[in-house]
Amino acid sequence: MEILDSFLHIFKEWYWLPILLLYIGVISTILIENRNPSKTMAWIMVIVFLPIVGLLIYYFFGQKFSKVNRIKKSNHMQDIRMRKEWQHLEPYMKKDMVQIRERIGNLARVFTFLKNERLSSPTVGNYVKLLTNGEEKFPDFIMSLKNAKHSIHLEYYIFEVGNIGEQVLDILEEKATSGVIVRLLLDSIGSSSLVRVLRKKKDLKFFFSECMPVTFTSLANSNYRNHRKIAVIDGEIGYIGGINISDRYINDASSTNQVFWRDTSVRIEGPAINMLQISFWKSWNLTDGEPFQLEEGYLHSKPYQLKKGNADVSFVSSDPGSVGPYNMEAILIGIGEADKSIRLVTPYYIPSDELSTALKIAAAAGIDVELMLPEYSDSYVVQHASLSFIKPLLQRGVKVYFYKKGFIHAKTLTIDGKVSYIGTVNLDIRSFYINFEIAAIIADEDLCAQMEAQFEQDKRDSELMTLVEWKKRNVWKRGVDSLCRLLAPLL
Repeated sequence: MEILDSFLHIFKEWYWLPILLLYIGVISTILIENRNPSKTMAWIMVIVFLPIVGLLIYYFFGQKFSKVNRIKKSNHMQDIRMRKEWQHLEPYMKKDMVQIRERIGNLARVFTFLKNERLSSPTVGNYVKLLTNGEEKFPDFIMSLKNAKHSIHLEYYIFEVGNIGEQVLDILEEKATSGVIVRLLLDSIGSSSLVRVLRKKKDLKFFFSECMPVTFTSLANSNYRNHRKIAVIDGEIGYIGGINISDRYINDASSTNQVFWRDTSVRIEGPAINMLQISFWKSWNLTDGEPFQLEEGYLHSKPYQLKKGNADVSFVSSDPGSVGPYNMEAILIGIGEADKSIRLVTPYYIPSDELSTALKIAAAAGIDVELMLPEYSDSYVVQHASLSFIKPLLQRGVKVYFYKKGFIHAKTLTIDGKVSYIGTVNLDIRSFYINFEIAAIIADEDLCAQMEAQFEQDKRDSELMTLVEWKKRNVWKRGVDSLCRLLAPLL
């Protein structure tokens, strides 16, 4: 009893010492990791000003866990496997780069960057079709699924079992039964409801796997999400963009969705599809799904003979294990080479310092820079954090539009009417550094003209914000913006 009393006395006197050592250890770990300074300070503030709770938040969502190291190792091994094929394609890529430079000048440096980083080969001779909103994408997408002869590969962040989701699942079951190889890769959090159903299903006809499954012992993995939305059918048809498989993207009388949902996707055919297929293969290899080899009929052996149209296409992908924030870097290269106009659309604007600076410099240099955001977001904190970045843009001449018709979820960029980016990448820290993301980079006059026409249409459903009007905003709202901005590096 005396020993217990002595222990309690010591604990009452010195309880603060192990807590202090724990705090010192965690903060030292954050500093040693050499993160972005703003992110480092944000995490230290969370830990210091939210006692105990801050430590728990950091443990579950802030650490660079072994999962990231596994991704880095996998990326390295897959790059080694691709090196021989890359050397084989080198003469064709050089030839295509000459054509791309002739068509778009210095903007071709984006394609060169992707080639040099071995992210994607530059390809010419592709067919592209712009698909605006779910009412354009889904009929086209479902028809392609029904016509599949060899394989269907789907990788989606959100797959909801509604009208569209049930149609897709029925087709996948039917096609798998008829001999088509079907693989479905879902994010374990974004598609959590369907994931739980498919886990339990014993007679599933197709291959299914989940990215970054989260259990109580692996809660830290919840910070790393597969945000991609891609489909590859028969190794010949690809879809990429911001549209998930969900009824919310359909804007018609039969839809239960009460909010107009503006989004963008693109269908691609031609030699570029090989690279999209490889992207899916890499993602699949990070899961527990049964492995498959690309040589088993999933790639065209002579992609440069597969001419379908006149578009130049490449892809930029990034993940938590990437050597660099490739999606952000590809955007920065394009902005740096802009000569006349830059038109960006994003639902979430929490930019890196590099992106913010690039946009302000471009506008100050006389380039017409236009940014479109939703008037109302689906996240209160993200919405107000985004608003805190608007004033400096307005001060430097960037035109900022707030979309009022509904929720604009598109993630697009068009430069000089020559090059368009269409993908899953939001203009925020999470997309640049944490999530699995991908975008198609397309040089095609017709598609870019359609993109610019759509931007003009969306401007008619938007309000142009001026610096004068911005300064009239309620001081309390501006205060909330500033408070939410403190969390920006963590969002």
